[in-house]
Amino acid sequence: MKKIGLLNGPNLDRLGKREPEIYGSDTLEQIVENATALGKGLGCEVSAFQSNHEGALIDKIHQWADAGFYGLIINPGGFTHTSVALRDAVVASGLSTVEVHLSNIHAREDFRHKSLISGIARGVVAGMGTSGYGFALRYLADQN
Repeated sequence: MKKIGLLNGPNLDRLGKREPEIYGSDTLEQIVENATALGKGLGCEVSAFQSNHEGALIDKIHQWADAGFYGLIINPGGFTHTSVALRDAVVASGLSTVEVHLSNIHAREDFRHKSLISGIARGVVAGMGTSGYGFALRYLADQN
């Protein structure tokens, strides 16, 4: 069974409460439940983790890589635009990675247009709301 890590960065624990006009009304718990159920149907085991702390996210990427995970779905939140360390952890992990954003970061403030993760990810899904997690999971499930 293919193992996929679902990693969510800062403030994503506030989904459902935080700016629902931008991020929707689903909670992170609902997103994880949906991804876990979809993963089972696709023959994948999904493990989820969220933290507001950069080092905790990096440690989890390392743990998943060492545990033989195949892929990573990452919504880095605000670290998308600022964290070279998170980018380096993704590269070092060797995990097949898809970057996900609930909102279209290219249609928002200028500082959100640049992602440090996009250039090293196999794919990027932005602006598709919570469906983006499902698209990313289906993509990784289909890869060899």
